[in-house]
Amino acid sequence: MMTTETYVKEHEHTGEQQHENNVFESVNTSMTPLVRTHLSEKHYYSSVSNNDDNTSQVRIDRQPASLAVEAAVAIIINGIHYAVLMASPHQLEYLAVGFLFSEGLIQHSHELLDWDVTQLTDTASYQPLTQESADQGLESESLEQTLQQLQDYDIYIVDLVLNQRCHQRIQAQKRQLAGRTGCGMCGITGLAQALPDLSTYTQDDVSSSSNKKSLAPSLDDLLKMRKQVDATQHTHQLTGAVHAAATMHQQQLYLFEDVGRHNALDKLIGWQLRQKINVDCVLMTSRVSIELVQKSIRSRIPWLVGMSAPTSTAVRVAERYGLGLAGFLRNDRVTYYSGI
Repeated sequence: MMTTETYVKEHEHTGEQQHENNVFESVNTSMTPLVRTHLSEKHYYSSVSNNDDNTSQVRIDRQPASLAVEAAVAIIINGIHYAVLMASPHQLEYLAVGFLFSEGLIQHSHELLDWDVTQLTDTASYQPLTQESADQGLESESLEQTLQQLQDYDIYIVDLVLNQRCHQRIQAQKRQLAGRTGCGMCGITGLAQALPDLSTYTQDDVSSSSNKKSLAPSLDDLLKMRKQVDATQHTHQLTGAVHAAATMHQQQLYLFEDVGRHNALDKLIGWQLRQKINVDCVLMTSRVSIELVQKSIRSRIPWLVGMSAPTSTAVRVAERYGLGLAGFLRNDRVTYYSGI
């Protein structure tokens, strides 16, 4: 089916600092497709019947539909194929840094020594992977079939170089992770990895991450923040298919969108690490599940607020480690679950 693409500028709608030097140069991020337009048919019953017998007829509208791009983002760390994430192909440097931090592979942004992002677009761009597969003994017929299969996808390779200490952590935790949209734990085979030890993050650690005491955000402040998010979440307005993680810093909104809510939060965490700043509150446009709470505790974010409900496990873990948690942020209300 014929499609058209919508492109966005890197850092557009996020309020990020335009003078930041450390951006990925390999991909022309000013022309990253986030939305494609596909032809569609809408079948529906009209609310008003014009028939004499008052029976409804199915009506058909043929119109273009804007759909969010979902790309396979392969994370390669020091030559090790570590993970494949299904994500929106935007702000990939922040996604990579936040993902590494959430995985416990880095503790500081400076531990990332170098990076390179490549979009696989033609036969030539697949050549390094082709050679690697051949070296591993993959037969040419199987290799050709694999290449044909990959043509169905938008694929980005994020090649990262970490320092030696981080490399040792990777060797100890080496695994293959096939991440799927909407699930932050897919592909994790061990309970120890899926349910990380957070005992080193005490309540004092979380509450002291801000320069001031972390009081519960007021309803008025949260409603103002939600109003800004609703006005700024442009990809969601087009597609209805992406989540966002947002925060206020120096009275300015910073917003990160992705098809996966955990990816959106990783992007915000990566931005926070790169900018070396602390934030007081993060607003998620989704429900608040356990992996979002784990990431927030590790990042020492004082408050996590969702537009939908939290899970029981999320509340229990948030209470134990001092994370303020709220949900059901609607037009006139919010519900606090911990930290009050």
